[in-house]
Amino acid sequence: MLQVGDKMPAFQAADEQGRIVTNADLIGKKSVIYFYPKDSTPGCTAEACNIRDNYHAFLAQGYHVIGVSKDSQASHQRFKEKYDLPFPLLSDPTTAMLQAFGAWGEKKLYGKTTLGTLRKTFVFNAEGVLERIIEKVDTKNHSAQIL
Repeated sequence: MLQVGDKMPAFQAADEQGRIVTNADLIGKKSVIYFYPKDSTPGCTAEACNIRDNYHAFLAQGYHVIGVSKDSQASHQRFKEKYDLPFPLLSDPTTAMLQAFGAWGEKKLYGKTTLGTLRKTFVFNAEGVLERIIEKVDTKNHSAQIL
């Protein structure tokens, strides 16, 4: 389980264009990595669009934003195009990245306990050290929570 002060876990995942992104690519940049359950669902769309609408503020503060879910690259490409998202979406179908960050686990849905993506956001400094974890994400106002 990641904690504030930890280094960014090693990862390698493809974005919606098939480009491989690794943790090493983010060293030297402040990074916001947010994990979400599924493309084009109401909460995930609200969260992505809220970040999109405030993207200039992330750039102004020097942040590189990345969204991650276990959806396919094709799904991410459709989601990104439909909502004009200006940041990369990484595909993690094996859940390796989700697990490394502690964003995969038990959750309750309609009274049933299942394994799935936990909606969490991680904020790293330019050295790749974790500065904040947001576990109670307000999908409609997530940018304010981060910034």
